Amino acid sequence: MYVWYIILIEVPNLKHSKLTALIFIALILGVLVGHFTPDFAVRMRPFAEIFLRMVKMIIAPLLFATLVVGISGHDDAKSLGKIGLKTIIYFEIVTTLALIIGLTMANIFKPGVGFVSGTSPHAIQMQEAGLMAATKAHTSIGQMVTDIFPTSIVDAMAQGNLLQIVVFSIFFALAICAVGKKAQPVLDVLNSVSQIMFKFTEYVMYFAPLGIFGAIAATVGANGLNVLKSYFKVIGALYAALAVFVLLVLIIACKIVKISFRNLISALQEPALLAFTTASSEAAFPKAMDIMERFGVPKKIVGFVMPTGYTFNLDGSTLYLAMGVIFSSQIVGIHLDLNQQIIIMLALMLTSKGVAGVPRVSLIVLAGTLASFNIPILGVAILLGIDQILDMGRTTVNLIGNCVATVVIARWEREFDYDKMKEFVRQSKEESIGADIEKLKNELSHKKLHGGEPENSSNTGLETIEVKEG
Repeated sequence: MYVWYIILIEVPNLKHSKLTALIFIALILGVLVGHFTPDFAVRMRPFAEIFLRMVKMIIAPLLFATLVVGISGHDDAKSLGKIGLKTIIYFEIVTTLALIIGLTMANIFKPGVGFVSGTSPHAIQMQEAGLMAATKAHTSIGQMVTDIFPTSIVDAMAQGNLLQIVVFSIFFALAICAVGKKAQPVLDVLNSVSQIMFKFTEYVMYFAPLGIFGAIAATVGANGLNVLKSYFKVIGALYAALAVFVLLVLIIACKIVKISFRNLISALQEPALLAFTTASSEAAFPKAMDIMERFGVPKKIVGFVMPTGYTFNLDGSTLYLAMGVIFSSQIVGIHLDLNQQIIIMLALMLTSKGVAGVPRVSLIVLAGTLASFNIPILGVAILLGIDQILDMGRTTVNLIGNCVATVVIARWEREFDYDKMKEFVRQSKEESIGADIEKLKNELSHKKLHGGEPENSSNTGLETIEVKEG
């Protein structure tokens, strides 16, 4: 059977296109299992948790090694400062546009007007929403800035605080540059660690289909597909707004810096699927860093912009917050005029920053904002019931937005490597599923015409493969 030929040849060298296909299959299977056997599906959650834990153990050493090597290879502190300034400027522009689009789409769709009363929240959800309103993501701007600096790099890595790891890595890299040749052995070790961690990431990604199956099956099993009908207007409004943001902001940003958005999305299909299906930025972070570096963005820019973006450039979450405020006011019959919406937008520009890593951070910020403006938190309790579904979309846009940011900053600094991008695109096309199918067809045709084993079997080291029936 030729099935044995395909399995033996391809599985040991799993290409990203095949992994993407397996993720799609896991997604579909998760929906089916969750719908038809919900009790069994809910018990699949540990698979998702195990996969996320495996990813989290990669992030700290990967980020530290990559950023230090990237900065040390360009021993120019002034250049790093310029990158930091440009990054913050870009983040503020894009997140402001996300807020404007969120407010505009909420006023157009009016998701809270005529909301079905049968979808009122449970008492437990109301209680949890009340606790969220009382939770402060951070106390002040001063405290937010203070929290950027770690007291211990070990503690920062243990907590997964990306921004603190970035700050330590920058100082460590600048110190290496100052020491000079004596620090070269340390730099060589970190360069090796960086390569090892990227290979480590590749191995962990083999478990992605299983983790995604567990996440989707548990989500559908717990909520059911009927939740899509009850909350269709809310879910549809958010996803439409996210699509508008991608079209009007991210695609145009790529056009301005003359980078093909289609090629970028094609490169990001695997981490984007991971982000969507797990609703976790951390799940996609290591793979996205690897891809952006191979796509042509320098290490130091990838290592600085992406982790910083997950604190200051959460485009999808920012847009969601704007829509969430309008939705929550609409369902209780409160009309917010333009001036009030502008004031809320300015408040969200501050409250949505510096809170990465807090569980259900978007809902906490939303509840706190509503309480500050004396708007009832009923909307938070309702959104709590579908937070997983909404989080899938906003997390994916967060990921894509941060990857676009690395490209924009690289072009702004005139350090983007077009040759690497072209080579990456070429390799991606050669490794695509369509190319593999065409290759298999040619091999089968060769078998029919000439007999014997399929082509290239001599290069596999598996000379004893059985290709006959039975």
